[in-house]
Amino acid sequence: MNIQQFWSDILAQRADEIREYFHADAYVNWHCSNENFTVDEFIRANCEYPGDWDGEVEKIVTTDDMIITATQVYPKDRSPSFHVTSFIKLKDDKIVAMDEYWADDGEAPKWRQDMKIGRKITASYK
Repeated sequence: MNIQQFWSDILAQRADEIREYFHADAYVNWHCSNENFTVDEFIRANCEYPGDWDGEVEKIVTTDDMIITATQVYPKDRSPSFHVTSFIKLKDDKIVAMDEYWADDGEAPKWRQDMKIGRKITASYK
């Protein structure tokens, strides 16, 4: 499976192309919001989300039957920004299960800022 093309299709909200990456009975879990989706529900949630999206795959780890990605996702105007860690289980080069963990990008909490610990990883985040 071409993971870079998969993310390109996800971010461009190309429903027909996205469907081709999945087995018909695959599922997607969004753990941070406690949601489980069928392939059709996942495509609907992704493709009907408002606005035009962009992003960048920052890390890819592969095993025999799994691809793990860390991806920054943001609208074209870069107003909010999110990171998603995706655990993509494959069978016959198609997705059978995907577990995702979404997080909002933002500043460290005030209590850690007050402690004056840690540093920014990159200046491009909010």
